[in-house]
Amino acid sequence: MLDIKRIREDYEAVKKAIESRNQGDFGLSQIPGLDSRRRELLAEVESKKNRQNQASKEVPRLKKEGQDTSALLAEMKKLSDEIRQLDLQVTEIDDKLKQTLLNIPNTPHALVPLGSSDADNQEIRRVGEVTQFDFEPKAHWDVGADLDILDFERASKISGTRFTVYKGLGARLERSVLNFMLDLHTSEHGYQEILPPFLANRAAMTGTGQLPKFEEDMFHVPSKDFFLIPTAEVPLTNLRMDEIIDGSELPAYYTAYTPCFRKEAGSAGRDTRGLIRQHQFNKVELVKFTKPEDSYDELESLTAAAEEVLKRLQLPYRVVRLCSGDLGFSSAMTYDIEVWMPSYGRYVEISSCSNFESYQARRANIRFRREAGSRAEFVHTLNGSGLAVGRTTAAILENNQQADGSVLIPEALQSYMKTDRISAR
Repeated sequence: MLDIKRIREDYEAVKKAIESRNQGDFGLSQIPGLDSRRRELLAEVESKKNRQNQASKEVPRLKKEGQDTSALLAEMKKLSDEIRQLDLQVTEIDDKLKQTLLNIPNTPHALVPLGSSDADNQEIRRVGEVTQFDFEPKAHWDVGADLDILDFERASKISGTRFTVYKGLGARLERSVLNFMLDLHTSEHGYQEILPPFLANRAAMTGTGQLPKFEEDMFHVPSKDFFLIPTAEVPLTNLRMDEIIDGSELPAYYTAYTPCFRKEAGSAGRDTRGLIRQHQFNKVELVKFTKPEDSYDELESLTAAAEEVLKRLQLPYRVVRLCSGDLGFSSAMTYDIEVWMPSYGRYVEISSCSNFESYQARRANIRFRREAGSRAEFVHTLNGSGLAVGRTTAAILENNQQADGSVLIPEALQSYMKTDRISAR
């Protein structure tokens, strides 16, 4: 959530930043009027309360002097009724302000390139050479089906399209990938492993920015008003909801494996075959809480930690900085890491690493104190996939496939897999 004081004091700059997203003003233009009217009402309430206090002091004096107080008591009652009505108006405006602010995205950082779509994203670096074959390579869904390790038809019988049953060494490969990621991030990158709930309440979903704007994209459990989490970002960030963190704890790093659940509304026809765009998929998430002045250095190290997974798996990838029109709702700046997928003939997103600055912290009320007695400040929150597990599995199957139909297992995974190859039976 944006700071209303910032909007009040630097409206034109905020307006320009929001409009750079090329999706309108998200209701920002309503804020100054609502804010001005709220302050007018509060001033009127304060004035009437001052008069009420004066009158209440005059009543005993007049009674002591034997004077009639009926007119003064009538005035006090009238003031009380008016204050009650004004308070109701303030409450109504507060609700409108809050709802409007919740639907306004974060402002892009100055380094974010202007643009309207992913075609305008800025490539930062490429690592590794794209995979070349001396035979006709197959898409990962065909590789998996031929090796009898991915079963999309039986998954469809159970749940419908965009679900997958992993079988045998396919299930072990998925498990090996996520365990490798967790071991790397906890043992070498300093993250604390968390196993959180996979259901989140409305407050938690609002805190990270999924609600209210994207409610239609979420799987909802009405009986409890819970949501199946779309990413571990939700429970990990809300671990510290409504807390004031001791500054000595920062930066704090958390990682978690969770299944993730997304309707993927509006994505029909986009990467819907195979493991790339599923309703349920596995992911290892990285979340950081930092002091404001450190957050962009921490974004670089978070991105590097995610990249290290691909380096050790020897998968070619690139890193791009998202343009203003492609930036996520809550993000101030995002790096996408994209792995090379031979069947697509292009790089495909496998991680988004973002700095939300104070946007999520303001929504979830996550603050810190630099020292005892100092003013509480909002932390900066960051997160990134470290990585999307299913997409990593897909990239391994495509990039490591052999002419005989087998798939070589990256050296970093062989101790987990107990084999160096998956072959047809």
